[in-house]
Amino acid sequence: MDKIVEKLKSGELIPFLGMGIFEGTIAKDGSSLPYDSDSMILALNNGRAMSQRLMYEYSRAAMSLEQRKGREFIIQMTNHIFSSKEYEIPKTYKWLSEIKPKYIIDTTLDDSLQKIYSDCDHFLILGVSRITADYDRFMIYKYDSSKAEYTRVEKESLSLDLPILFKPMGSTKPEMNFIISDADFVDWLTEAMGGYAIPPVLKEYRKDKEYLFMGVDFARDTFRMVANEITIGLKGGVTLLNKEELTKKEEKFIKTHSLENIKVSIDEFIDSHGK
Repeated sequence: MDKIVEKLKSGELIPFLGMGIFEGTIAKDGSSLPYDSDSMILALNNGRAMSQRLMYEYSRAAMSLEQRKGREFIIQMTNHIFSSKEYEIPKTYKWLSEIKPKYIIDTTLDDSLQKIYSDCDHFLILGVSRITADYDRFMIYKYDSSKAEYTRVEKESLSLDLPILFKPMGSTKPEMNFIISDADFVDWLTEAMGGYAIPPVLKEYRKDKEYLFMGVDFARDTFRMVANEITIGLKGGVTLLNKEELTKKEEKFIKTHSLENIKVSIDEFIDSHGK
């Protein structure tokens, strides 16, 4: 796949980010930020491993913690993981900050994406779950760079005139909200399958687009389903999975979605595709 940067700038190729982009990110206090399911579970549970059944996927572990300690605990703990420490934004964001794609999907939970777009007006879409007032599983904000503030807007206000940042699993800012436990994902995915997780403008825009998957773990059932719902209508793209051997589920997802896996690390990929 050639002309990566040009395609990102034109909108032909859409970045899709997963928590793997945080691998190797060290906070100023010396601790590592979660970059996969196992490290996320340890972070949520104060560094302690959980039972093998719960260690399968962090959404399962988060559900167990929520049942024992309450919904507010899991929200506050997730926020603490990403908001209580100072850390340099990962290399992926620095690279994208120079390109400024028109539309970007980011399933991480911190606010690094918002930071790299803070110098320009944009729309931000945050996923929500387990609400009863509406079927839609998203909230839309418009960012005014002159005031450095977000304002909630209705979905009819969303347009392609400004960059669109889509964080389907929520974020620490501008409002602390996360899709993290099994109950969250079940609700979000159920409504996503009904067409309520993505604004109409993006449903039209995403047709026949290619995707660049960076740091997304397709070995995990949940994120394969999330990616599948968000990228309906895609015409292929690229995954970066630097593994000796892919799992059968990864291979099937890649084949089904006409993707090409490039077996290099994210850093190596960025270094070879400078702006």
